[in-house]
Order: sequence, then C-alpha cells, then structure tokens
Amino acid sequence: MCKKIFFILIIVFSSMTFYAQDKLSKVKLGFDYGFGNELKNSNYTYTNSYYKLQFYYTIKQTKSFKYEVLLQPELNFAKHQLLNFYFVKPDDPNYIEKRERYTKLKDIKEYVLNIGFLIRKPIFNTASIYILGTVGPMIIDTETERLSKGFAFSDVLAIGFTFKINKIAFDIRPNFRHVSNAGLQSSNSGYNTKNIDFGFLFSL
Repeated sequence: MCKKIFFILIIVFSSMTFYAQDKLSKVKLGFDYGFGNELKNSNYTYTNSYYKLQFYYTIKQTKSFKYEVLLQPELNFAKHQLLNFYFVKPDDPNYIEKRERYTKLKDIKEYVLNIGFLIRKPIFNTASIYILGTVGPMIIDTETERLSKGFAFSDVLAIGFTFKINKIAFDIRPNFRHVSNAGLQSSNSGYNTKNIDFGFLFSL
C-alpha cells in the first residue's frame, strides 16, 4: 500500500514539476505531420500530406489562458486532378489543350511559411485545448486550372488538443485550409481542404 501511495506521489510531483517548468518557458520547438483532402465537390480532387517545423513563443499568460505566436515552415506534397473539364471555359485561350492538360493527375509541391496566433486553455496540469489561425506566403511549383504557378497564400483555421507525457507534449489538430493568391495572378480559384495534424513539441 505504501509503495502504491509513494508511486502515485512521484507521478503527481513529476507532472506538477514539468507543468511549472512549462509555465516558465516561453519558447517551444516541435515537428508536425499532417494530411487531408478537398472538401466534397464535383470539379476536382486534391489530396495532400505535409511536414512542418514548429516554433512557439508565449507572449502572454493569465490564470486561464495562454497566448502564443507560431512560426511554421512547411513542405506540402499534393496530388490534384481536374474532374469537370467544363471548368475551363471556351473563351479561355487554347481551352481544348488546357482541358486535356489539366485533367491529368498532377504532383504538386508547396513551400510555405505559416505565421500564426494561438489561444490556449489548460484543462489539466498535463493537457490543454486551443484555437489557432495562421496565414502564410507560399510558392507552388505547378500550374493548374485553379491556381497559377508561383506565389500564393495558405490560410489555416484549427482547433487542437495537446497532452504531455514526461517532457514531450503531443498534439492533435483538425483544421481547415484555404489556398489562393488573392488575385495576384490569373488563376485564383484555389483549393479548400480538411486536414488533421499530429505533432510533438518540447519546451526550451
């Protein structure tokens, strides 16, 4: 019985100690992997998987909330195909050639720098929930009927759950993503996807 009580006290003390260290630390580093696909539609398919480095910095902490900024360099691998070739209108120059080219399955790479703001609510000593919004400039390497090659933006809105085991925090983050170029180039219909991220981070 004494051994059980002693073991429980060690676990509780360890959790409280880590939580105290976490509260004092303003900087966290981590890694994230995610995947997703397009919102249901009849015009196109789009599936993606991606890797992100994560740099968190706490700008303010109150009794109930923690406010953080986030920097996420991202490499995104996507597959896209036009399903509805009527999306390319006859008044587009070379529309027949474009329909043939765009309806082929394409591999796309996207290079993104996400910049975000996060509001976190602790729910236990070792767990928290949060809301996150990011916007990021990006470079896309392949032209499609929906988006021109080159410069664009990636906007993400997410909710998340973080839980700690020893000195590592694990993260689960369902999210919605919109990609477009804000009308800076000729094609700007963009992509809308639902995704889920899995990651880990640790305090410095």
